[in-house]
Amino acid sequence: MKNLTKTIAAASIAVASLFSANVVKAQSATPANAWRFGIGIEGMAPTGNLHNISNAGLGGTARLQYGINNNLALTITSGYYNFFGKENTYEIPSGTTVTRVTQKNVDFGIVPVKAGLKAYIGDGFYVAGEVGAGFETKDAYRGRTGDYNEKATKLILAPGVGYSWSNVDLGVRYENFSGNNNNYGMVAARLAYGFKL
Repeated sequence: MKNLTKTIAAASIAVASLFSANVVKAQSATPANAWRFGIGIEGMAPTGNLHNISNAGLGGTARLQYGINNNLALTITSGYYNFFGKENTYEIPSGTTVTRVTQKNVDFGIVPVKAGLKAYIGDGFYVAGEVGAGFETKDAYRGRTGDYNEKATKLILAPGVGYSWSNVDLGVRYENFSGNNNNYGMVAARLAYGFKL
């Protein structure tokens, strides 16, 4: 999984470099009363309890954006996050011997539904904040005992920063998932292509 994380990071940097070479004009504002729609790919690094069962995630999201004024926009975002299950090795002592057991965690999915604000602070740079709900597709923690039926809905809080130009948006954020006695998070990078509606 470490190689997968490095591959995702390298691919994101390479794609961002290609796009930045064609920068024509930085988007410093969101036009008032205008709608935009964007589709993005996300590379994710789990934190907290989620790091115990996954080293990396990959997601796809769609975002609808509405300009309140020239520097502030409302956003609605949804999609799917997949966290790849990692292998954990445990040692089980039994008398004078120790047995090593390797167990692969199941892939873990979340469907996020978030609303937020995006404020441009100049030359294409922005700060953003989102709040919403994350719907687990299975309970990866209970999965260790074979029961995947218990799924939880998490409160999502996600502050972030980014840069947009032409039709491209590159953002980085921390996303926290809390509730049901199991809190975790992720650091995510989103590369998106958007267009006016």
